[in-house]
Amino acid sequence: MNTAVTDTNANTAAPDLAKTMHSIIQRIATGPELSKDISLEEARLGMQAILENAVDPVQAGIFFIALRMKREANDEFKGILDAILCATQRVTADVDEVVDIADPYDGYNRCLPAAPFLPPLLAELGVPAICQGLEAVGPKYGVTARHVIRAAGVDVDMSPTAAAARLSDPTIGWSYIDQAQFCPSLHDMIPLRTKMIKRQAVTTVETQAQPIVGRKKTHLITGYVHKPYPPIYAMLARHAGFDSALIIRGVEGGVIPSLRQPGKATRYDSHGEEYEIDLDPTALGIEQTARAVPLPDDLPKTERADEVVIAVDINATAAAAAKAGMAALRGEKGATYDSLLLTASLILHHVGKATSFKAAGDLVRAALDSGRAAARVK
Repeated sequence: MNTAVTDTNANTAAPDLAKTMHSIIQRIATGPELSKDISLEEARLGMQAILENAVDPVQAGIFFIALRMKREANDEFKGILDAILCATQRVTADVDEVVDIADPYDGYNRCLPAAPFLPPLLAELGVPAICQGLEAVGPKYGVTARHVIRAAGVDVDMSPTAAAARLSDPTIGWSYIDQAQFCPSLHDMIPLRTKMIKRQAVTTVETQAQPIVGRKKTHLITGYVHKPYPPIYAMLARHAGFDSALIIRGVEGGVIPSLRQPGKATRYDSHGEEYEIDLDPTALGIEQTARAVPLPDDLPKTERADEVVIAVDINATAAAAAKAGMAALRGEKGATYDSLLLTASLILHHVGKATSFKAAGDLVRAALDSGRAAARVK
């Protein structure tokens, strides 16, 4: 008996990405009353076309701005994220669980960032952790995790494989991973994003790229300022496959809450529905008059043409943040110490390593006071 062999690719032609983008723009860029949402698959193809340079940069800009002007639908966010996930080099680390800290990619310019030192502190507590970022992007162009970690003397240009290997090293247990390494085609979009000036869908979804995952679980920790974002971030985190997410209302949109007043966070576990939680720094004995780590008075200033962006000297501010972060990891009390205590306690409780927020605080304080986490910054 003869058996016919069918070429499954013969009748499955690759989509014409340029033609697809033409159709998308016709529908999403027709004004506030006539613009239409596109499907998840169309959004994925549109983003794929941009990542693969299959369309003109002008069309790419129109794609993002038109989506923004009509307000992105959830399926449009998901489709854009799917294209990024497909373009991301992902590595499974040789550990059961990974905490992925996604602070704002555009950085800080009103305070010294403390979050870059959360991963070594969590590693000291037995929780492998990564933070991700890049050199500079709008709208803020502030001090990023990359700047601070580089100032602390750590390699910020490791491949995903090398970065994942650090997590399985019991003497390190944490890593930084740069977008230029895990998703070069997305990173190559920065000049286009700079020309667009305003926030686009990429800013919302890029922190969900999931470059390093655990064998059993991967947890997303990210921040926000504006109230509409927690359900969006939770929806995207579940779509990306994060087992849990902790979305903190933080200073400058980061993962460090205000140190001087009660705050809020949104969380979900085991891919479930999200819900809001309250947090109070005083529950851990934190009494600060400042919301975050203040910028030192003696920092040099810099000139920038953008009147919206607060001018801080990136290298000097990163060096000051690195100095403060290392001091806190050695047990020196202050605003950076309290910032790490507060957020690490939230994370430790969230991932089930402590029975309560207060119990987590006791564990984190002991780790900070021991000074051992500082030895992991290498």
